Amino acid sequence: MPRYFTEDHEWIEVDGQTATIGITDYAQEQLGDIVFVEVPAAGASLAKGKEAAVVESVKAASDVYSPVSGTVTEGNAALEDDPALVNTAPEGDGWFFKLTVSDAAELEGLMDEAAYKDFVAGL
Repeated sequence: MPRYFTEDHEWIEVDGQTATIGITDYAQEQLGDIVFVEVPAAGASLAKGKEAAVVESVKAASDVYSPVSGTVTEGNAALEDDPALVNTAPEGDGWFFKLTVSDAAELEGLMDEAAYKDFVAGL
């Protein structure tokens, strides 16, 4: 499954019309210990680049933006009980939400893993 990245440090993994979205390992390192996560509800309509979720750490609160437009099919309920999953598995079990992609062409402006690594190295 292809995985893409944004300059705001979100990742998106696409399987057909379904996408799983979370924050990168780099993002969780910058935030520190995650203490609270608010994910979007199923059925929510999200627009590319708009606020989709909130993550709070002992250092700061941050918005998580949707890398593409679509309709949320599932929020990661496990994060409600264990927000630290974002620290331990940010690009695995610590995913934030899944959605049905409404415009696959929006994926074209995102970075692949190599481009994202170069981007982070330049920060």
